[in-house]
Amino acid sequence: MTLSDFFGKFKSWSLWGNLMAMAVTVLLLAVGVKLGLDIYTHHGESISIPNLLHKDIGEAQDVADHLHLEIEVVDTGYVKRLPPGCILEQSPAPGEHVKSGHVIYVTINAAHTPTLTLPDVIDNSSLREAMAKLTAMGFKLGTPEFIAGEKDWVYGILVNGKHVVYGDKVPVDAQLIIQVGNGMRDVNDSVNYVDPTYPEEDNFSEGGDVDEFQEVKEPPTEQMEGTPEAAPTTKTETNNQ
Repeated sequence: MTLSDFFGKFKSWSLWGNLMAMAVTVLLLAVGVKLGLDIYTHHGESISIPNLLHKDIGEAQDVADHLHLEIEVVDTGYVKRLPPGCILEQSPAPGEHVKSGHVIYVTINAAHTPTLTLPDVIDNSSLREAMAKLTAMGFKLGTPEFIAGEKDWVYGILVNGKHVVYGDKVPVDAQLIIQVGNGMRDVNDSVNYVDPTYPEEDNFSEGGDVDEFQEVKEPPTEQMEGTPEAAPTTKTETNNQ
């Protein structure tokens, strides 16, 4: 192929037609991809999050459906003055702008009062230890009631005037009254006195010491055969100067 033949091919209408067709195809593909992404991602769309707080979950669902949003319950709480099923918290917050199909996460009010299990603090801890443990678990504490007993020792817990024990389920909004010792003995407590025992008095002298004195008897004198009886001797005392 000569050089003139090679450059002559660029003058062919079929070559330029194919190149133009390829360019148009690429352009159409690029525009199609962009439009598809805009539709999929809702480009330019902005929906303001409605205020769903204290609304019933059913009513909140209707509002979300109308705005093409979704609601998902992620947790429950408890507020005594609010009806069961109403929304306590929501995320995103009201007023934020999102696209359609966005999920709003909500916390709703429980239908029943939640309970907590009473730990082992009765007759097993001091007042300070019991208060710290119960408060950390979420219990509400009232003014302690002092009773006769060891000072600052926990003897019981009252809920609505009734005694509760380890393992009982207590409502979270109930107030606990700790019964704690005031350091004084109850007048009804009995005290047993035991008399001390001592050894027999025969083994002790008047001064409390053992009398070790023993009586020694003089042995009888024997007379020797043929020997005159010895005269009795008298004991004389001599004074050392």
